[in-house]
Amino acid sequence: MKVVFITGGVMSSLGKGVTSASLGMLLKSRGYRVTMMKLDPYLNVDPGTMNPYQHGEVFVTDNGSETDLDLGHYERFIDRALSGANSVTSGRVYSDLLECERRGDFNGGTVQVIPHVTGSIKDHIRKVAQSGDADITLVEIGGTVGDIESLPFVEAISQFRTEAGIGNTLSIHLTYIPFLNAAGEHKTKPTQHSVRQLCSYGIQPDILVCRCQTPINNEIKNKISYLCNIAPGCVIENCDVRTIYEVPLMLEQEGLCTQALKKLGLEDKPHDLTAWRDMVERIVAPKREVTVALVGKYVKLHDAYLSVSESLCHAGAFHDARVNIQWVESDEITHENIDSLLGSCDAILIPGGFGPRGTEGKILAVEYARTHQKPYFGICLGMQMAVIEYARNVLGMKGANSTEMEPSTPYPVIDLMQNQVGITHLGGTQRLGRYACQIAPDTLSSKAYEQTLVQERHRHRYEFNSEYADQLFSKDMRPAGINPDSGLVEIVEIQNHPWFVGVQFHPEFLSRPMRPHPLFRDFIGAALNVKYGEEA
Repeated sequence: MKVVFITGGVMSSLGKGVTSASLGMLLKSRGYRVTMMKLDPYLNVDPGTMNPYQHGEVFVTDNGSETDLDLGHYERFIDRALSGANSVTSGRVYSDLLECERRGDFNGGTVQVIPHVTGSIKDHIRKVAQSGDADITLVEIGGTVGDIESLPFVEAISQFRTEAGIGNTLSIHLTYIPFLNAAGEHKTKPTQHSVRQLCSYGIQPDILVCRCQTPINNEIKNKISYLCNIAPGCVIENCDVRTIYEVPLMLEQEGLCTQALKKLGLEDKPHDLTAWRDMVERIVAPKREVTVALVGKYVKLHDAYLSVSESLCHAGAFHDARVNIQWVESDEITHENIDSLLGSCDAILIPGGFGPRGTEGKILAVEYARTHQKPYFGICLGMQMAVIEYARNVLGMKGANSTEMEPSTPYPVIDLMQNQVGITHLGGTQRLGRYACQIAPDTLSSKAYEQTLVQERHRHRYEFNSEYADQLFSKDMRPAGINPDSGLVEIVEIQNHPWFVGVQFHPEFLSRPMRPHPLFRDFIGAALNVKYGEEA
């Protein structure tokens, strides 16, 4: 097994996830089978119950695990489905160990950070690395070196490297090289201190990736190489780029993958990045553009809707168009200002969410899209808001709502799923993971998917209330997708509209830069069609 560990220093939010995913993409382009892991030091068992303002979006895997958003980067770059085994937190490690202790598995022995916590972390890594379906496993450590909570993970990888033997592991350290305008030069001291701290924990990095806002010259690279004991050619520049999908091309030019393979004793196989370059070119220099209003309750932190925004980017690249996202706070929408907020956009999208805050603004946005003939895409809660708006304003069901927002609503057109009744624990108890959806013929969805049965990922507790199906589907709204096992309505569409689709699932989790999700692709196509008056 070959395992690559990626750590970070100096400061957070340097882009370890994108850097790790980019290396994974470059390795895969050379024909290697790649898998990836994220080790997070926080004490939550998973991010499923965390506020999006603190943690960003929750990425859901096929097997129903709620994971860190970096797994989304991994899947998009290496185009491979991951699972809960690829995401490990301190909370999960401690929870499992304490359960073992309560069962008496340690025979009365003292449970300690070393060897028990570090041993558990190593076991998680081995389980993925030795699964037999990957040649190389990339393991990203969350946080920065020196954080108290990350010390068990750093100690674990130090032990792992010793046990795995020379040439079977690789340490890549990502640091920041600031540029001081007053001095007119880059400063390397923060990187030197970060590397020394990592070395004090028993890990000498093999490759140093230097994040910087402006390019660093060879003199700076040589200085870092000498002072940090890094081999020449293994100090890699990671400069700001126009899109995250340009990062692999920059790192390829810097020789990161070549150096990594050399350190691991593997062949640097022939590869072709032409298709990826073409995709990047369509993102950075598109021929057209379109504006999509994204109406949500967490828009002040764009990472809360990271997979949605990336899916819009993928769809735009397919059509050689830039997708400009107009972020709209749903609880600020009123009858008086809605035209100023949404009038200039070419399409409207409402993503998933929970709780009553901002829902009335979302319903107003749905009505605006429906009555102004603007392409509309509702995802999870966005689909539910579309059903509620239609029930109220087209069918005359005054007060129609979801029982999540209004338990005493006279028309509960959206209701709690039967298997969710009585559940009190919040973590990992929703309808999670991949489920089948039967696509109805002669619908926008059937045109997009070009198949009758699809699999999509879910994360919700509430559903379309089938008791109101006859009323809701008596006019222009129709069911376009049904779960074949439960009969749950998964997709609704409105006819006699340029493009109006609401889905109960989360298609953004399956979109890829080289293979955009069919519904996102056709949504942007419809927006271009409306704007430019041609078939996109």
